Amino acid sequence: MNRIRGLLRFLWDFVVGDDWRIAVAVTSALLVTLVLSNNGVTSWWLLPVAVAATLTASVCGAARNRRQSA
Repeated sequence: MNRIRGLLRFLWDFVVGDDWRIAVAVTSALLVTLVLSNNGVTSWWLLPVAVAATLTASVCGAARNRRQSA
């Protein structure tokens, strides 16, 4: 049981990491891409755009927080 608990903690830290919002955004983008592709829509472009937007928002938010705390 301790090994299972340790594995689950590792997976949580690996997937979620420092910011749960990034994990939610990437998971949402994956789900939307899946739904679109299952409905015959070309959706290969959605995931890279979503990752770039999420990364930009995360870096801007971190920079804003750093400026406010300085």
